[in-house]
Amino acid sequence: MTNQFTTQMKVAVIGATGLVGQIMLKVLEERAFPVTTLLPVASAQSVGKKILFNGREYPVVSMEQAVEACPDIALFSAGASVSREWAPKFAETGCTVIDNSSAWRMTEGIPLVVPEVNGHVITREDKIIANPNCSTIQMVVALNPLHQRYGINRIIVSTYQAVTGTGMKAVKQYQEEAKGQTPEAMVYPHPIFANCLPHCDVFLDNDYTKEEMKLVHETRKIMGVPDMPVTATAVRVPVLGGHSESVNIELDSDAEIGEIRRILAGAPGVKLYDDPKNNQYPMPVLAEGRDAVWVGRIRKDESRDRCWNLFIVADNLRKGAATNAVQIAEYLIEKNIVKGEKLDYIALATQ
Repeated sequence: MTNQFTTQMKVAVIGATGLVGQIMLKVLEERAFPVTTLLPVASAQSVGKKILFNGREYPVVSMEQAVEACPDIALFSAGASVSREWAPKFAETGCTVIDNSSAWRMTEGIPLVVPEVNGHVITREDKIIANPNCSTIQMVVALNPLHQRYGINRIIVSTYQAVTGTGMKAVKQYQEEAKGQTPEAMVYPHPIFANCLPHCDVFLDNDYTKEEMKLVHETRKIMGVPDMPVTATAVRVPVLGGHSESVNIELDSDAEIGEIRRILAGAPGVKLYDDPKNNQYPMPVLAEGRDAVWVGRIRKDESRDRCWNLFIVADNLRKGAATNAVQIAEYLIEKNIVKGEKLDYIALATQ
């Protein structure tokens, strides 16, 4: 997909050498985001190295150098602690920050945005905008159209999350185990190759993991239903890329499967793939490298009235992280929230 913009700007990508940072660069290229000058930013050890973008080489610079260069847009993929330190500093200069980390998602007054669902909540006064958790993004893209039509009274979700959601070190553990090697470092408390871990992120006092509670709280905030009943179980699976979710929803009114399919087929950002008789259903291998949220295995829950089951899959590094953040930046430009002549600084950070 490409877009046509009437403005061009200086863009910084902070964490440009990381997993999400690299995908952000790729998405910016693919979507023809209006970049005149690129400022790739990484750790001190990487300063001076070269990054290839749109056929040109750019040297990696430090955070301080990037700030001094006054970029119009920056994409952060350097973690929550970096975001907590630097996002307010950029915001104080009048910049708009889009933060893909967990640092600001549940902060009151800071919008948590999936453009297909609630882009309208952004105002000119919002100088920090949070990008949601990868699993939350794909779920609300698929469920919000149904919520708008029928109302959703309850969500039960089990996730099957790829190792790339944990980062490069987790990928290395998986690859070494797949080769029969002893991993240099155990990112997970158990082997992940040929295994499933019902353990994503740290356990909390209520015995849910932090990842599971992100699905609860972020879904409520994005969909604008503070008391939405949501319960989640998050599982790490031996898949390199692409998160899957088995979701059960209880609707407020009766629905027919044909109408549900019609709504999802026309929903922005959704790819309906639901023909089980011909073995067509969402899988991570289909979503890899794509921005759509794939939905299928749609069927009535025969154990309870007005309840339905769906299977939802998306590329966790793209729509679940980099692409959603870039789409927020595009939304700001398209809605004239960020001006082209003196475009506000946009920072995107990853968890």
